[in-house]
Amino acid sequence: MALGPRLDIRQSQSLVMTPQLQQAIKLLALSNLEIDAFVAGELEKNPLLETGASVDSAPDADGIDALVEKPILAAETGGVDDLIGQGRGEADAPLDVDYGADIFIDDGPADRTASAVGSGGMDMLPGGNGEAIDFDSFANPDQGLQEHLMDQARAALSGMDLLIATQLIGQIGETGYLEANLLETAHGVGVPLAQVESVLAVIHGFDPAGVGARSLAECLAIQAKDADRYDPCMAKLIDNLDLLARGALPQLRRICGVDEEDLGDMIRELRGYDPKPGLRYSTDRTAPITPDLFVNPTPDGWSIEINSATLPRLLINRSYYVELASGPQDRASKAWLAECLASANWLVKALDQRQKTIIKVASEIVRCQEDFFNKGVAHLKPLTLRTVADAIGMHESTVSRVTSNKYLSCPRGVHELKYFFTSGVAAAGGEGAVSAEAVKSHIKALIAAEAPEAILSDDTLVDMLRGKGMDIARRTVAKYRESLGIGSSVQRRRQKALRGKAA
Repeated sequence: MALGPRLDIRQSQSLVMTPQLQQAIKLLALSNLEIDAFVAGELEKNPLLETGASVDSAPDADGIDALVEKPILAAETGGVDDLIGQGRGEADAPLDVDYGADIFIDDGPADRTASAVGSGGMDMLPGGNGEAIDFDSFANPDQGLQEHLMDQARAALSGMDLLIATQLIGQIGETGYLEANLLETAHGVGVPLAQVESVLAVIHGFDPAGVGARSLAECLAIQAKDADRYDPCMAKLIDNLDLLARGALPQLRRICGVDEEDLGDMIRELRGYDPKPGLRYSTDRTAPITPDLFVNPTPDGWSIEINSATLPRLLINRSYYVELASGPQDRASKAWLAECLASANWLVKALDQRQKTIIKVASEIVRCQEDFFNKGVAHLKPLTLRTVADAIGMHESTVSRVTSNKYLSCPRGVHELKYFFTSGVAAAGGEGAVSAEAVKSHIKALIAAEAPEAILSDDTLVDMLRGKGMDIARRTVAKYRESLGIGSSVQRRRQKALRGKAA
């Protein structure tokens, strides 16, 4: 066979994703708040994009008829392109809108939220006085733990002692415990160890009680002293916290030299102390979850609504496009203007398609998990992404993107869309399956109802769950129990015994 160059024609298939398609796929995975930030960036780059009017700026009843009659419909003039060519792009009415239809009634959760904010509904609350209430003012102060301690140190110490206190406070962690080595601190500052210990003793008297401790026992001892409860018996109890954790109450009574009633009082006192006193001055605030969807019951089933209060109303300013296009411009300007119009049209369509896709996926989730919405988490069914994808005729990866970083608000709380996709546990009868979340719910309910004198073991839980129709192994019960933060039967027995003593 001779070797040489030659030309061949081959036919093949390949998937090519345009930048716009890649961006549209990316939009599916963003939450409503992230979409808002993305649109804000597009508004800065594209002069043809603008946000629509707010809810409370809709025309009144007298002005509706005039708005419906005056615009020239695109269908009567040959389309949008012809209107723009005639210099009447602002006359384009893209939709035949019935302003008297039910869709304009503010009966949805998103409508009520937007109306309350837009119309100043918060002013009607007691104490409003015509001003919006600042709910952040009810939160913890922004002053952190170290700033709070330094204010006290400046008032109580001076000179070298204040310098030592600054070094020590800088090494107090978020929970209020001192993470410094006193000997190294003394060498670093150039003072005797006794002086550092003396300054630390002053810090132990600062608010909150227990701050600056080097161990849990020292933290509890400082708080007991602050409450004037640190007697020899309490000191022995704090020195033997390991016995208390094991529930060795008879041994603790002998060590402390108290009877059963006094030991119960001491344990009750310890339970009232704060093991992490510094956290009350933590400046980290948990951001509230903003739902992307509202699901509410109706006489005909369930209504599913996008939270429009967190989404911008994006419009294309066609009159501005006509004004720019009619002016003098070179080839580069024309190309830039055409690109802006195409980009604006694509973005509006992509956002509209995104909302339709989310509603489509959420509707199928609600249909599959209707028992959850009606009866609770114990009736959650096993569900996979493929099941939803096959039902709505989409790819599994699309459903995965739609359910990422999105939350659903319903009468049973706010849940991430991923929450409804759970693995299944085989039913005892061999038919069907039970959701893992439903099994966890049953385990939690059974343990919560157990009596202190009849703690349920994992084997007992297995038998009880099988009686409910759930075929589950003992190690699976232990795994689910640990994921719920519930201890073993031995640990629960000790905890309930201690709780009974402290009650």
